[in-house]
Amino acid sequence: MKRLAVVLVMLMSIGMVAQRNDGPRMRKGPQMDMTAEEMATLRTKHMTLALDLTEAQQDKVHEINLENAQFRKAKWDNIKALKESGEWKRPTSEERFAMQNARLDRQIATQEKMKKVLDEKQYETWKTMQKSRKAMQGKKKMQKRGRRG
Repeated sequence: MKRLAVVLVMLMSIGMVAQRNDGPRMRKGPQMDMTAEEMATLRTKHMTLALDLTEAQQDKVHEINLENAQFRKAKWDNIKALKESGEWKRPTSEERFAMQNARLDRQIATQEKMKKVLDEKQYETWKTMQKSRKAMQGKKKMQKRGRRG
């Protein structure tokens, strides 16, 4: 009987120690406390390191990143203002479809712009970077929801 009690106490203590610990939490969205210019500059420098961009390519990529960052920042600020005023509501299925369709159209346009700026090897590297970014975002979402990932 004593052994059974000791085993149960050990199992319970192991179970408590083995619980998930997320550590320090990250902010919910991208770094939206930065300006669009700062976000575009950081993304361009990251791409310069990864893709070995020339000066001309850096300028063109910076323009693309700035355009995307300004769009994201405006959308983020709009949603934040709606939530603070209490007017924000969950989008309907039609609105979600329209938003996803518009997002995919922007991604296709960005992809076409990058294809014009980058050479073939850089473009392939950029594509793999995008895929790994998307995989990490999905993994973070799964962890946020409490699923394994």
